[in-house]
Amino acid sequence: MEDKTLKQVSVFVENKPGRLAAVTEKLYEKGINIRAFTIAEAGDFGIIRMVVDKTDEAYETLRNAGFTVTLTRVLGVEVEDEPGGLYKIAKALGDANVNIEYVYAFTFGGDKALIILRVNDLEKAVEILEKEGMLFRGKID
Repeated sequence: MEDKTLKQVSVFVENKPGRLAAVTEKLYEKGINIRAFTIAEAGDFGIIRMVVDKTDEAYETLRNAGFTVTLTRVLGVEVEDEPGGLYKIAKALGDANVNIEYVYAFTFGGDKALIILRVNDLEKAVEILEKEGMLFRGKID
């Protein structure tokens, strides 16, 4: 199943000016490209979640720079960039009692979108979405 999941880098940071720049500067210095990105704010702190082209190197770079970093397995599901893509995923998972903990998305190539999901049961989610004919992206080129 590992080839059907993505490794996401999560960085816990203070919610103050310059913290995002500090994180992205370290990635820039190592030539690491961010492919998908979101920030979740929680008062005085935030979580930067991202999918990058060199996951393990990004993790080590940020950890060595003193950041609190984790790696998380998430799903990357490719859909047509048209109304209903997220609905089909949410409906199939909801009907199977799989909880979506968070989601973010981006478009690429003009007619495709990639929806990144953290779910409470990866194995069951893969099984359900495969039955629905969803295409998984295990690596973002």
